[in-house]
Amino acid sequence: MGAEPAADASRARRFLDRVERAGNRLPDPVLIFLWLMLAVIALSVVGVAAGWNAVNPVTGQSLEATSLLSSASLERLFVEMPRTFASFPPLGYALLVMFGAGIAERTGLFGAAMRSVVRLAPARLLTPIVLLAGMLGNQAADAAFVIMPPLAAALFAAAGRHPLLGIAVAFAGVAGGFSANLLPGSLDALLLGMTEPAARLLAPDWRMNIAGNWYFIAAMTCLFLPIGWWVAERHVAPRLGTWSGPSMPIAVASQSGTVETGGIPPGTAPGALGPAVSAEAEHRGLRAALLAALCVVAVFAALAWPGPWAGVAGGAPLYDEAAAASGRVEMGLQPLFQSLVAVFFLLFLVSGIAYGRATGVNRTHRDEIRMVSEGMTDMAYYLVLALVAAHFVALFNWSNLGAIFAIRGAAVLASTGLPAPALLAGIVLLAATVNLAIGSASAKWAMLAPVVVPMLMLLGMSPEMTTAAFRMGDSVTNPITPLMVYFPLVLMFCQRWDPRFGMGGLIATMLPFSITFLLAGLLMTVAWATLGLPLGPGASVEYALPAVTLTP
Repeated sequence: MGAEPAADASRARRFLDRVERAGNRLPDPVLIFLWLMLAVIALSVVGVAAGWNAVNPVTGQSLEATSLLSSASLERLFVEMPRTFASFPPLGYALLVMFGAGIAERTGLFGAAMRSVVRLAPARLLTPIVLLAGMLGNQAADAAFVIMPPLAAALFAAAGRHPLLGIAVAFAGVAGGFSANLLPGSLDALLLGMTEPAARLLAPDWRMNIAGNWYFIAAMTCLFLPIGWWVAERHVAPRLGTWSGPSMPIAVASQSGTVETGGIPPGTAPGALGPAVSAEAEHRGLRAALLAALCVVAVFAALAWPGPWAGVAGGAPLYDEAAAASGRVEMGLQPLFQSLVAVFFLLFLVSGIAYGRATGVNRTHRDEIRMVSEGMTDMAYYLVLALVAAHFVALFNWSNLGAIFAIRGAAVLASTGLPAPALLAGIVLLAATVNLAIGSASAKWAMLAPVVVPMLMLLGMSPEMTTAAFRMGDSVTNPITPLMVYFPLVLMFCQRWDPRFGMGGLIATMLPFSITFLLAGLLMTVAWATLGLPLGPGASVEYALPAVTLTP
């Protein structure tokens, strides 16, 4: 490499090192939420003294700031504390999906499925297939961060290519394409679940649709795939150079008859790679899991097909014939879309059990119950975070500050004449910037949603569109923030191949992906909103509030 590129990389490394040092001084998101709760309490007192108020344009109700230190507010806080926690919308969605995902992880189904995808990759299509497998692997939650990078490194080395390029491509797919996928999953349930209470500040009847970003995230996948491929081959591969080190083939049977997992012993890292089984048993398990998954899909398809239920009172359980009579079939399928959390729960649960039984990993129902219980241990931190986030959201709502800020803020923004797509671009940039300091998507969205969702609803943007813009920004800077929990793990994977490879090297390697994804994501988000493309079944870009009048 020449002196000029090296100087550029050094400048970028110095800048991001400063970001890392600043981020390391931030406390845990749980403590940040506690600070925010104190700030909301103080603001509520100031708001009452200053006479902050606004008129809800939907109901016409006059909203005034409510002191959270009043006797009634303190009574509500302590009396309703269990209900506030238990009724936090994302909590039920996330726990239900993870009940199923826990067993699918611990039987080894997720790891086997991703290994099969990567193993079948033709050499000339190695980069795009690994990139796509990384994005789709996010259906397996954090397991993809543990499985894909070491697996891709060994596969690239076996093909005579640089193993660090394989890690970079996999990390770009898993982290940079964190929200990109061809199907909705647990992340959709989590983030759109947080959108629901924010939207209800203005529209109490608004309900979360887990498929509300389906078309957007599928298009995101189709956009990031060729762009990531181009970045990897045009910019990252030349910088890393050729590989002259050892080759470590993967996904082949060793002398002991077990399947390699990319150099990571099963069970030694978070994400549950699953127990090692013979290649024959793994293939048998995957066939059983596929058959089980098809059975689950067939059951829900039957529940949403109106034909067989024609003579039954109430019709098909997951099909709204009255809504479909308007001529929009997707409206009739809303019950099915709203049940997708249950679909994914059963899909992961049933296919995980089938895989485990076929491979012999789990032999009795006690094994399966133990695996589901162990899966809940991964949610322990989220439960703590959900406790403080739920009360932050509740205090924000009880004080009326969220609605007042949104209504007044929307009035000011409307007076500027800025188009809504420009505001969405601002949300993308805001999420991308905040992500450098706070890695948790749910923590960031819990803070931002109560303000930005109702604010853009008042400007005609749907809650689904605002959520999609946040998800775009939240994804693209994941690969370059050292504060991401899996960043040190990925660095460790790199150092197994090159002990001299440091944090700056990893950031510099991933920076082209993040910059390109950010620019493409901005253009896509603005174009999507401008063209008014549907975001998912029954989810549009625009949102109409009745009789909206914005008065600064």
